[in-house]
Amino acid sequence: MTVLELMVKGGWIMVMIALCSIVGVWVYIERLMLYRKLEMSATRLLETIRPMVSTGRIEEAQEKLGKIDTAPARVVRTGLSVMLQGRDATREALEGEASRQVHLLEDRTAILATVAGIAPLLGFLGTVLGMIKAFQQIENLGGNVNATVLAGGIWEAMVTTAAGLAVGIPAIVAYNHLSSKLRSVIADMESASNGLLNMTA
Repeated sequence: MTVLELMVKGGWIMVMIALCSIVGVWVYIERLMLYRKLEMSATRLLETIRPMVSTGRIEEAQEKLGKIDTAPARVVRTGLSVMLQGRDATREALEGEASRQVHLLEDRTAILATVAGIAPLLGFLGTVLGMIKAFQQIENLGGNVNATVLAGGIWEAMVTTAAGLAVGIPAIVAYNHLSSKLRSVIADMESASNGLLNMTA
């Protein structure tokens, strides 16, 4: 039996589960590519600007960071913009920009978590609706049904549960993987922020 035939057997619930699958795959790929793009060792980032900062060439360091499209670079660049105002001003700027970057990085990951939660529930809903339909058929036939008719109605109902779990389980794995990547980027931002503070008078 083809995938299309299974979707037909499962009814409109299967369409909803398929949409969840498409959305989940799109969010995972988009976020994964973004996180990989933004990853950069904090040590390497700081070593890039350290000679400039130590000699007072703050604007040159900012221009250098402007060409590096990573979250840690954006945070450090913001800190550099107020570095001459002192350590407290630099810390405040770093914390504010770090919070903004984390918010941007977390964008859409909640969608993947929602897919992981709702896909199995849609599957169970489809099964319940299918079972109701099967028992209605039994009632209409006055209970005169054989095992083949009963089994056929039940397995059609169970198709949606299998489909929901098939989408939900990978979505959970994908969400946890993205969360791990996000924590890595946040750790780089924190390390880069602390490194810049150590350079601040």
